[in-house]
Amino acid sequence: MMLTRLWVLNFLWLLPLAMLALTIQNRKKKQAMKRFAEAHLIEKLTAKEQPGRRLLKAAILILSMGVMFFALAGPRWGSSFQEVTQKGVDIMILVDVSLSMQVEDIKPNRLEQARREIIDFLRAVQGDRVGLVAFSGAAFVQCPLTLDYEALQLFLDALKPGLIPVPGTDLGAAIDTGLSAFDFKSATDKVMLLITDGEDNEGQGVEAARRADEKNVKIFVFGIGDLSGGPIPSEKGQGGFKKDEKGNLILSKLNEDSLKSIAGFSGGRYVRSMAGDLDLDLIYFEGIKSTTQAQTLKSGKIKVYDERFALFALMALLLLLLEGFIEEKRT
Repeated sequence: MMLTRLWVLNFLWLLPLAMLALTIQNRKKKQAMKRFAEAHLIEKLTAKEQPGRRLLKAAILILSMGVMFFALAGPRWGSSFQEVTQKGVDIMILVDVSLSMQVEDIKPNRLEQARREIIDFLRAVQGDRVGLVAFSGAAFVQCPLTLDYEALQLFLDALKPGLIPVPGTDLGAAIDTGLSAFDFKSATDKVMLLITDGEDNEGQGVEAARRADEKNVKIFVFGIGDLSGGPIPSEKGQGGFKKDEKGNLILSKLNEDSLKSIAGFSGGRYVRSMAGDLDLDLIYFEGIKSTTQAQTLKSGKIKVYDERFALFALMALLLLLLEGFIEEKRT
C-alpha cells in the first residue's frame, strides 16, 4: 500500500485535541447540570447516564475522524498497466542572437522579448517535441528535439549576444541548421519557428526556405522589432552605439519583406511581435496546429495504482452512523 498525500497524516495530531475537547465539553455539561438542580433530583428528572456508552461514542467519533484523514491521504494498492501514447509535431525554434537583437525598440530589448515569448510558447505546446537553434553569422543546435521543456528552458536562459563569435545574421545558415536537426525518416510533421529582426546579411534566407519547402518543412516567422528601428549597442565593454564612417548612428529596422517571403515560400505564416501580446500562442494554435497533423511521438505502458480512498470514506461514514445510534443515557 502507498499514500499519495502522505503529508495529510500530520493532521492526526488533531485527534488528541479532539479527545481533550470532548472531555472538557462533558465536564462543562456536568457542571451546568449541578447548577440546575441537586444530584438526587437530577437522577429523577433525567435518564440515568451510562459512562461506558459515552466513552464508546467518543471513541467511535475519534476513530471516524482518523479514518477520514487516512482516506484524504490517498491510500492505493493493487495496480495495472495502461497503454499510453503522446502525439505531436516536431518544432525547431531558431533564435537570432546577433548584436542587433539588443536594440531596445521593444522593451527591455528584442532578445529578452523573444525569450519571454518562447517561455509562453512552451506553456502552450501540447505534447510536441521542441528543439532550439541559436544563430547570428553562423548557427548551431543549442538543444536537440525533446519533450523535456524544463531542460529546454535551461538552454533558453543561456541565449545572449556574443554566444556565437561570428558577427552578422545568416538566416540561410539558421534554416539549414534547423533542417539538419530533423529526422526525416520519421513521418512526423515538421515545422520551424524563426525568430529574428529580419536583417539577412548573407541574403540566403529565401533560398533556404525553398529547400525547406522541398522537404515539406513549414517555416513560421516571428518578426521582432519596430519598423522605425533603433540604434545598435556597441560591442561589449565599449559602451554607446554603433556608428558609420560619417559618425551617424546605425539603425536596425525590422525587415518584414524578407521574412514574409521566407514564410510564404515554405507554406508558413508571418507574425510581427506586439509588446504585451501572446503572439507565439497565436502562431501555435492558429498556425502550427491548424496546418499540421499530430503523430505518435512516444508510446509505452505505465503502471497505474488503484485508488482505495472510497473504502475508508465509506468506513468513516458507517462509524458516524453507528455513533449516532448509540444513546448515552438509559431510556
